[in-house]
Amino acid sequence: MPQVHRTLSRQSAIQVLGGDMSIPNGNVVGELESELYSKEHPSGETRQDEKQEPLNIAPPDGGIIGWLQVSAGFFMFFNSWGLTNAFGTFETYYTASGLSNKNASDIAWIGSIQAFLLVLIGVITGPIFDRGYGKTLVAVGSFLVVFGMMMTSLCTQYWQVMLAQGVVCGLGEGLLFIPAIAIIPQYFTHKRAFATGVAASGSALGGVLIPIIFHKVQPRVGFGWTMRIIAFIILGMLAYAWAAMRVRSVPKVQRALYDPTAIVDFKFMVFTAVCFFVFVGVFIPFYYVQSFAVDKNIFDEYAAFYMLSVMCAGSVFGRILPNFVADKVGPLNMMVPFTICTAIMAFVWPAVNSPGGCIVFCILYGFFSGAFISLPPPILATLCPDMRLVGTRMGMSFAIAGFGLLIGTPVAGALLNTPAQYTAMAVFCGACATVAAVLAVVVRVAKVGWKVWVKV
Repeated sequence: MPQVHRTLSRQSAIQVLGGDMSIPNGNVVGELESELYSKEHPSGETRQDEKQEPLNIAPPDGGIIGWLQVSAGFFMFFNSWGLTNAFGTFETYYTASGLSNKNASDIAWIGSIQAFLLVLIGVITGPIFDRGYGKTLVAVGSFLVVFGMMMTSLCTQYWQVMLAQGVVCGLGEGLLFIPAIAIIPQYFTHKRAFATGVAASGSALGGVLIPIIFHKVQPRVGFGWTMRIIAFIILGMLAYAWAAMRVRSVPKVQRALYDPTAIVDFKFMVFTAVCFFVFVGVFIPFYYVQSFAVDKNIFDEYAAFYMLSVMCAGSVFGRILPNFVADKVGPLNMMVPFTICTAIMAFVWPAVNSPGGCIVFCILYGFFSGAFISLPPPILATLCPDMRLVGTRMGMSFAIAGFGLLIGTPVAGALLNTPAQYTAMAVFCGACATVAAVLAVVVRVAKVGWKVWVKV
């Protein structure tokens, strides 16, 4: 009889949540399990969450504190994925001046390792967040990002930049990423995807502003002081994020690092392949659009620096609008057309030969590719058969797909040295997006069949 009561209680709680269980870190369901566990095991051990706010069955779906968490997530995205999006500026500078003895593929490894570590260590930071150490993760991550940027300002050799900007900043960004998305489900239910999209737009805005700051300041004060100024700006933003962040509650039932059933889950593995191919190709234009504009004589070096900012500006809307619609039609239904459009834009890229065409390309590519950062978490949640495993499976999926970030841009840099140059690079990017689109359709058909008007 107690087991029946527990089942009915959990079903009732899910109904209270409106059936919307697309939770990036799985904390809401963990909270429900925690409450049920504490009722059945009143003599359980003392947990970290005893200092947290008393648990409610459902998040408040906003409020002042809730939107403060969105603002904190915004700044954490700004200084994690935003720095990754802005690496194209550093790629151009290092190729021309700072590390001119290295080719584009070698330099791209710095940014790819940075992005790879950002995604990879989510496997570890997720369980740490679940144990109530969200603010600790933000504090350590903030220190590493600022320290890495400060050390980069002193670097004169390739291995030094790789260690400071690639490894140290990458690790710091990885510590910020999970808290940025995991705190929002604790305060939002029906507006969850939209709130996540608003926070994720910080990554695109970072890609807009950091290149502009670098381009305006570096000629006046030099590379070293430019990196220090950026580091001080990052410190101020992340200090606010740490102060504003408030973990509402943490589950007593902690999630595991690994779910063996995921390996035999067809939909999960195919969608992980979708993320892998997206990560292989999606960042290539972000890294190389500036050099493309210069090499094709579309813009001079001064104006070309702004193409990455224009692309990231388009990505701001690509983070928010798809997530707003996804709350109504389903995240997977948004992923498929946006991936197809990204593939089309990639194939069109070599045909761009005018300033106006280059600007339009940057805006459209930024918009369509922007959905790839904010849509995968809710999609993975809808594909998970047990909501208590959402965080585990998300960590597994991103850890596997992260290898795409590791290899994609260096491969593109190697293609740049072939006779086909940017055409080969664009075809590679478009082919990866096409494969991802086909696999996304396979996932959708496997989940709901060939029905068109179904929310998924």
